[in-house]
Amino acid sequence: MRSTIGIDVAAPPEVVYRLARDVTRWAALLPHYTRSAVVRDEGDVLVCDFVARRPFIPVLGLGIPVTWRSRTWHEPATRRLRFVHVAGATKGMDVTWTIEASRSGTRVDIDHDFRPGFPGFAAFVDAAFTRPIAGRTLATFKALAEALAADTSEPAVTTNPPA
Repeated sequence: MRSTIGIDVAAPPEVVYRLARDVTRWAALLPHYTRSAVVRDEGDVLVCDFVARRPFIPVLGLGIPVTWRSRTWHEPATRRLRFVHVAGATKGMDVTWTIEASRSGTRVDIDHDFRPGFPGFAAFVDAAFTRPIAGRTLATFKALAEALAADTSEPAVTTNPPA
């Protein structure tokens, strides 16, 4: 099963890419992530453990922890992020982030390709876990990138010291 979720970001693609490509910082940048740690460094590819909370009762701040391990790398020339899940319930999932310039700044799409052996399991995972977590991830990166872009596009304010 293939599914795509995306968002428009009012920031340059380079800003979005710089934020998203460093998966080791995701637990620090994304409030719904509790872990994004390197298990093995294979040079241009990292094997990382991820733990994110899927909202269960958002009003109370309750979530279901979701864990997976991915081989991950980024492609600077195309501003793509790649993840291949190698452990967890989503083992075999192939994920591609596409970060491209658009009229409004940037379009970010996350494509998930998951073909487990159990009929209906991919659709369940997509609806119950993948989309809710990816949606929060995109919304958070959007807010961060737009704040950074606004901060760097504002002219410096200078004040004259009192005479």
